[in-house]
Amino acid sequence: MSIELANVKTGLAIVLLGLFFSIALGISFGVNEDAYKDFVADGVAAHPEVHDEKSKDKIWRYAQRTHFHAGGIAAFCLGLIILVMVSDLRPRWQGISSILIGLGSFYPLAWLSMFFLAPSIGRGPAHEHIFTKLLTFVGVGGILLGSIILLGSLFFGLFSRAR
Repeated sequence: MSIELANVKTGLAIVLLGLFFSIALGISFGVNEDAYKDFVADGVAAHPEVHDEKSKDKIWRYAQRTHFHAGGIAAFCLGLIILVMVSDLRPRWQGISSILIGLGSFYPLAWLSMFFLAPSIGRGPAHEHIFTKLLTFVGVGGILLGSIILLGSLFFGLFSRAR
């Protein structure tokens, strides 16, 4: 096994940005949670035709989910990237796998997208919005593809230096 930080720097940087984003979002909740709740309340009041009595709480929950997912996914991806770094993947494949895994940090942004869109267009349309879908597919697809490359190397010797 080889430990080469240079091969995974880009993926690592993306994951660390996701982790720092989670921390910053948590701090902003602590500093001024009411700003988030007021944003939701103002949007619901301005567009009552697309909301029900649960909208305010559910949309505020989207912001919380952004924070929870950003921290959890970043920590999970950080562990995967460490595995990539110590794996027998060829350097090029280490870079590809780490970047794809790092793209997992885009998934929490789908929740943030819903938080910003839902007050004006409603919860259902916010879930189905193209921007929300794009962030979801990039995030989930990246983790899956990067993990498949890693698992292929770890368990089947695919993309390995030994080949």
